[in-house]
Amino acid sequence: MTVYYDGACPLCLKEIGLLRRLDRHDRLVFEDVSPAGAAPSCSIDRDRLLARFHVRRTDGSMVSGAQAFTEAWSRVPGLSWLRAIGRFGPTRWLLDRLYDAFLTVRPALQRLAGKKR
Repeated sequence: MTVYYDGACPLCLKEIGLLRRLDRHDRLVFEDVSPAGAAPSCSIDRDRLLARFHVRRTDGSMVSGAQAFTEAWSRVPGLSWLRAIGRFGPTRWLLDRLYDAFLTVRPALQRLAGKKR
């Protein structure tokens, strides 16, 4: 599974760092899409990849938002049960609304996180 992330985002880097540490079986491939020209083989353009969390499953299909988070985290040992949460319609709907709300405050949080560096 390929995880596309914004390497210029301090919040994103924290989450990706945690995922990397917990991914003891190397089930995830991480691709930073912040540099210009990044992810040339991806079917989704870079601006969309930067705006919302995406993963490409091993079958080539793409998912984004809360389902992408639950898919990625489900690859971490002991957290495979998260995949069911991301695929269950009502839960996915709620998690996506929460993620959408987070995205509206993300720029302010990024500024705060960047100042703490």
